[in-house]
Amino acid sequence: MSIWEVILAFVVVVLMLVALLANVLVLMCFLYSADIRKQVPGLFILNLTFCNLLMTVSNMPLTLAGIIYKSQPGGDQICHIVGFLETFLTTNSMLSMAALSIDRWIAVVFPLSYHSKMRYRDAALILSYTWLHSVSFPIVAASLSWVGFHHLYASCTLYNKRPEDRTQFVIFTGVFHTLSFLLSLIVLCFTYLKVLKVARFHCKRIDVITMQTLVLLVDIHPSVRERCLEEQKRRRQRATKKISTFIGTFILCFAPYVITRLVELSSVVHISSHWGIISKCLAYSKVVSDPFVYSLLRHQYRKTWKDIINKILKRSSINSSALASESHNRNISQLNE
Repeated sequence: MSIWEVILAFVVVVLMLVALLANVLVLMCFLYSADIRKQVPGLFILNLTFCNLLMTVSNMPLTLAGIIYKSQPGGDQICHIVGFLETFLTTNSMLSMAALSIDRWIAVVFPLSYHSKMRYRDAALILSYTWLHSVSFPIVAASLSWVGFHHLYASCTLYNKRPEDRTQFVIFTGVFHTLSFLLSLIVLCFTYLKVLKVARFHCKRIDVITMQTLVLLVDIHPSVRERCLEEQKRRRQRATKKISTFIGTFILCFAPYVITRLVELSSVVHISSHWGIISKCLAYSKVVSDPFVYSLLRHQYRKTWKDIINKILKRSSINSSALASESHNRNISQLNE
């Protein structure tokens, strides 16, 4: 193995461990908190977490083996199953992010009618569509034998070995990425930019009220005035940062891999195997970032995780106290004897 391959293998191991830990934490918070389970977005986050966990335990280990051994890990049947899952899970994850953006758009733009427009039944229908949409492409690819081990990405993924099917495979790949990556990106941009517009409008209203209050309070201390203006600035930046994170991580993680897959269809451009694996690792990094972007950094999930830790520590403290008491009683009984 070259130094580049060692580095890439190490990166995949780190991504796999962090992704497994972070997504398990999200799943624990979902199972522990009844409030999270009651919320409609929790269904989308649960679906996204399921896709991320399955991607972590099925696709990433085989990619690691492909980097190390430079050949197909396992038999053809295993590779076909993993390639099928890779196409399904990637598409499902993208559509789940789009569904979360639609939920936020309805909640912010139509707050009074949110509970009537986004119910559990509506969320279940959206999830049904994402599964139907996601499973249709790998079924077509598997039926046409377009799934296999691709040395460029060291992964079991969409791959056409027959030159006579090249035109059909190019059309299929273009349609697949258009209806998965591009469609999800358009939905993300449309919904979150609408959310940002509403957030900025509300910030302007609050800023006007704040400035009017500061003008009326002539005797206010300069430090208090400074803190108000600083909070006003942070409020304007908060929504922009969040929405930039949602859209930015999606583009940064998926765009290099999708563009590489499309450029690869042209026989004119040569793509380095190192870049192919790097673009694949960037796509895997979305599995790592999703738990933090959509769940763990939110106040409700942080509070839930703190409650879980406190409960574990409290139980551990009770058990240790009970063991200490039992040991003390045993020592006394031995002395009496």
